[in-house]
Formats: sequence, structure tokens, C-alpha cells
Amino acid sequence: MTEVFTQNPAQVFGIVLALIGAVFLSIGAQLQYRGVGKVEKSLGDTGGGLTLRQLLALLGRPSWVLGTAMLGAAIVLQLFSLSLAPLIVVQPLGAVALVITAIINARVSHVRLNRLSIFAICLCVAGVGLFVTIAAFTAVDKPVSDADLITILTILAVVLVLFAVTFAFLRKRFKALFYIIGAGVLYGFVATLAKVVISRLQAENFTWLTVLCLLGLIGAAALGAYFVQNAYSSGPPDLVIAGLTVIDPLVAVTIGIVVLDEASQAPPWALWAFALVGAIAIWGVFLLSKHHPQTNLVVDEPPTPAASSDGTV
Repeated sequence: MTEVFTQNPAQVFGIVLALIGAVFLSIGAQLQYRGVGKVEKSLGDTGGGLTLRQLLALLGRPSWVLGTAMLGAAIVLQLFSLSLAPLIVVQPLGAVALVITAIINARVSHVRLNRLSIFAICLCVAGVGLFVTIAAFTAVDKPVSDADLITILTILAVVLVLFAVTFAFLRKRFKALFYIIGAGVLYGFVATLAKVVISRLQAENFTWLTVLCLLGLIGAAALGAYFVQNAYSSGPPDLVIAGLTVIDPLVAVTIGIVVLDEASQAPPWALWAFALVGAIAIWGVFLLSKHHPQTNLVVDEPPTPAASSDGTV
């Protein structure tokens, strides 16, 4: 019989690391959101994505730098968790960050979430939570073949080109939801490639495909990070985190199921359940984007009780 979740203590530790990373992710997101708001207030909003000048200015905002450091710590914890548990178990746990971010943002911005927003967040968390529960008892780690990795890299190359071309020609029309979806898709590939690299390093299988995997990971992470900063400039942080923590794992899980065959031991009902609860989570993201009380506000600077005029935050 295939070893299941309850028989593998390493998976439990991996899940704990993923949950700690979710806390870091939520706090880091709020700090980055504050930094982006301050830069746009001082340099102006171009309306077509952050410029190079604005990106460089972010490096001078202590709040953004600290937030980036916390996001970096969250990524490190996620990488460790990926080395201990299957991708489709660990990746969806970031949904915990959505609840934490919503609470923090409500207190910092002094904007109370309405009932539809709370309902949307519950849909996101419930959908992803059920997904994790099913995956935890059915997922198995399987070695990634060269053919599987070539398939993943080919799909990623197509996705990167599509997003880059679309952004180049239509960026003036983009709103927060596009950036959120784009970043979520790209980070889903980042998580998948990170899992592959970790597995290959553990197996001492460092080949030219591993190098391509690292390059693809860096490219997807860089474009995804740029999309996230643009999302902060046009939407509240809990909406951004909602998209990332739902779309990111759904993309990673789809790759895990279709390409990496991590759900090969799952019964047929589990596959239908994956589709249902995934649809529920995605519905929650769209509801939150439509009904969040800050969605239609102009995001110049997130209101903070301790905001100073000397540029120290």
C-alpha cells in the first residue's frame, strides 16, 4: 500500500514550515504595499505599470525593503517545506496568509471588510483548505523525468512570452486582477520548478536541464514579482494575497497532477473534488475583487496611523 500522509512525519513538519511561511508572507505583503503606495505618492502614478525609476525608488523605502526580506524568508521556508512534502500538499497552505493579511490590512487602513468580502475570503480559504485535506491523504512524491521537465519548461516559455507581449501592448488597460492572475500563474511555475530543483539536488542529478530549470525559475519569479508590485499599486494587499494563494497553488497542483503525476494514487472521486473545491476558491477571488471596499479606491498611500512626512517609514 502506498504510504499516506499519516504515516510520514516529515510531511507534518513540512506543513508547519509552510504555515510559518504564510505568516511571513502576509506581513511582508502589507509592508510592500505601504512602500509602493509611498513611492507612487512621491513620484506619481504612470498608469501603465511601475517604471524603472519607481522600482529603484522602492529600494529606498525601509518598509518595502523589510517586506521584501520577509517575503524572502517565506520563500526559504516554502522551499524547505517542498523538500519534505508533496507539492500539492504544501503549496495551497499559503491561503492562511489571506486571513492574516485581511486582518492586518483592515486594522492598518481602517477600512472594515463588508459581508461579501468576508464571504469571498471564506470561500477562498474553505476551497483551498478542502483541497489540502484531500491532497494530504492521496498525494505521493514521484521522481520527475527529463521528459516531464522539458514539458514544464516548454509550457513556461510559452506563458512568459504571452504575458510579456500582452503587457507590452495592453498595460495601460490592466487593473489589479490581471496582475494578480499573472503573478499567480507565474508563481505556480516557480513553486513547481523549485520542487524539481530540490529533488534533483537531493538525488545529485545536476544536469543542463537543471540549469534551464533554474533559469526558468528566475525568469518567472522576476516577472511575477514585477506583477505583484503593480498589483499593490492598484488593489489592496489582501486581494493580491487572495489571488496569489489561490491561483498559485491551483497552477502548481495542476502541473503536479497532469505532468508530475502526484495524484496517481488518488481515487476518481478525489479528482472531481479537486476540480470542485478549486472552482470554489477561484470564485472567492473574483468575488473579493468585485466587492472589496478598497477595490474602487485610488491607492495613493495606504492610510497608516503612524505615517510620517519625513520619509522614514
